[in-house]
Amino acid sequence: MATKALTTIEVCKEALHFAAAHFTLFSATQRENLHGHNFNVQLEVDAEVGADGLAFDYNILKRVLQALCDRLDEHVLLPERSPHLRIVEDGGYRVALFNGERIPFLPRDVLTLPVSNITVEALATWILQELRGDPALAGLGIQRWMVKVSSGPGQWARVQWQA
Repeated sequence: MATKALTTIEVCKEALHFAAAHFTLFSATQRENLHGHNFNVQLEVDAEVGADGLAFDYNILKRVLQALCDRLDEHVLLPERSPHLRIVEDGGYRVALFNGERIPFLPRDVLTLPVSNITVEALATWILQELRGDPALAGLGIQRWMVKVSSGPGQWARVQWQA
């Protein structure tokens, strides 16, 4: 039985970015200072092309990816699953506890993610998981996903999943 050829769709829109603050955790006692990046996101997917000449309406894909970027934009990102950092609510603040430090934030400024560290590697993996789990994308027949996240020019992490 012959298989159909796959087409690669690349989504590299200038609008697919977010500005966020973070600090990378290096160990139980070392971390970066709080700082920010203008992160960029790119997506590549493979799918079969149908008789109509389309793999799928990739405006759906762009909308979901843009919504993820908008969700991350203008937040301090903190990892929920770090073995070295705890996040607690205290006196109206969301407080990051690290190595004896109390780092308070207003709750509206913080977004916690189910990752162990806020790095481009972890962000790319999280975005990929969110995309793959989104019901709007479930029926598109995507057979390979590749997400890239940049924290600056020339610095990318790439994660891939294939059926």
